[in-house]
Amino acid sequence: MNRKTLVLPAVVGLLAPVLAACGGSDSGSGDGDAIVVGTTDRFSASKETPAPLDPAYAYDVGLWNVLRQTTQTLMAQPRGGGEPVPDAAQKCGFTDTGNERYACTLRDGLKFANGDPVTAEDVKYSIERAIAIDADTEVASLLNTVDTVETQGDREVIFHLKTADATFPYKLSTPVSGIVNPDQYPKDKLRDGWELDGSGPYTMKAEVKDDILTKAVFTKNPNYKGSAEVNNDKVEMVFFDDAEAMGDAIDKGDIDVMTRAMTPEQVQKLAKATDGDVSLVEVSGLEIRYLAFNTDAPEVKDTAVRKAVAQLINRSELVSTVYGSQAQPLYSMVPAGITGHSNSFFNKYGDPSVAKAKAMLEEADISTPVKLTLNYTTDHYGAATKQEFEQLQKQLNDSGLFDVDIKGTPWTKFRKAELNREYAVFGMGWFPDFPDADSFIAPFLDKNNTLNSPYENKEIINTLIPESRAEADRLSAVDVLTEIQDTTAKDVPLIPLWQGKQYVATRDDVTGAAYLLNASSTLQLWELGRGVSD
Repeated sequence: MNRKTLVLPAVVGLLAPVLAACGGSDSGSGDGDAIVVGTTDRFSASKETPAPLDPAYAYDVGLWNVLRQTTQTLMAQPRGGGEPVPDAAQKCGFTDTGNERYACTLRDGLKFANGDPVTAEDVKYSIERAIAIDADTEVASLLNTVDTVETQGDREVIFHLKTADATFPYKLSTPVSGIVNPDQYPKDKLRDGWELDGSGPYTMKAEVKDDILTKAVFTKNPNYKGSAEVNNDKVEMVFFDDAEAMGDAIDKGDIDVMTRAMTPEQVQKLAKATDGDVSLVEVSGLEIRYLAFNTDAPEVKDTAVRKAVAQLINRSELVSTVYGSQAQPLYSMVPAGITGHSNSFFNKYGDPSVAKAKAMLEEADISTPVKLTLNYTTDHYGAATKQEFEQLQKQLNDSGLFDVDIKGTPWTKFRKAELNREYAVFGMGWFPDFPDADSFIAPFLDKNNTLNSPYENKEIINTLIPESRAEADRLSAVDVLTEIQDTTAKDVPLIPLWQGKQYVATRDDVTGAAYLLNASSTLQLWELGRGVSD
């Protein structure tokens, strides 16, 4: 196959995928003609996290990508991006001018995979359950504008909101809003283990070893009614220890598709190849990476320290050294391609400057070098994370103003320590809950934020976020969103670093890979099929 460009419908924030390195075909080693998808996402059940797949608990892009295959939501993000569309619902919409009353009608004859009918009461139960359980992942914060849920008959659900929330349709497309069967999910506690049930495109069977999920087998749900067209009967998702093992598997034909997270070297190799059995699909994405601060920690409590770090980081050097063309510098928590994006950190700090950073610290009477430890996770955001933090360490230490160590920790321990505020500075990544600026602001700056950050700005929380959500026309919210980003650059509870692209690699008898991931990194396994590409 010759290298080619695949043109998709024009959508804001989504570029046409680019295919490279196409050749002959082999099938994966799944059960029968199952399509086998590899990922380096790793999930474990433990005493601290006994219910990783409960929709009321899970708040991680990898876990959500398991849930989305089985647990149906009223709304769904469409294959090419854009406004959410009805899925379990036949129709949904605001019924008032103030965006505070949202009504949905379920599809007629909707059933769970086991044959039980899906009713409006089940929707009410599911939403109220997630809010009541209020898991420590803070995923329930996505539903914090819900006041009450009302049902009328078996198919009508009405959400009464505390305040206007134009983003609410998006929130109903996230797995925390997934519809669960009351017979399988207890009302006041999480469902432990690896069982997962719903009314989505697939049923799931988990294969587990030593409390670690090793494979998820998705089988087409004959009862599914929704917006997705399911192009296969079975998909197996295999969880690898690292990208190298995943790459070996696709080379051998043991898997058909390779998703997150490939190494920069793997992407470069596939992009340069002109023949072979594996194709590379590149999709513009909304993944971001950032540094976060525990603003109560003694090392960084003074804003001048955080500002000095922001003044010194050279994003262009960081990206070119570690990621090359696979990422771009980011100067706001809201990435490029999202309405409301503003380069607030560049506007505030300009180009990296040792002299300016030194003046900030001297004015605050802070002795140098400032000792800091930058913490990162070793096994959650890809193999290049360590190299990224080595580069950040070098930039800060070369200034002479900081004495920086770096420390890597496995995700399960890292996330717990971060939530317990054990780190002064730590690196995180973010995949949006939905493609709107609110999903890059509220999770970090609102009450009950996902970082458990002590930083609180009352104007952002009480005025600016509600004002932005009141604007159904998101262009009308740009001024408010810009003010939030400017305040973040001034107070520096977070420092955005870069925005990344997404990649999928497939053996060339697999179709649908161009739509496997949308701009929000939502995995859509139903798009995959078998066929002959040309």
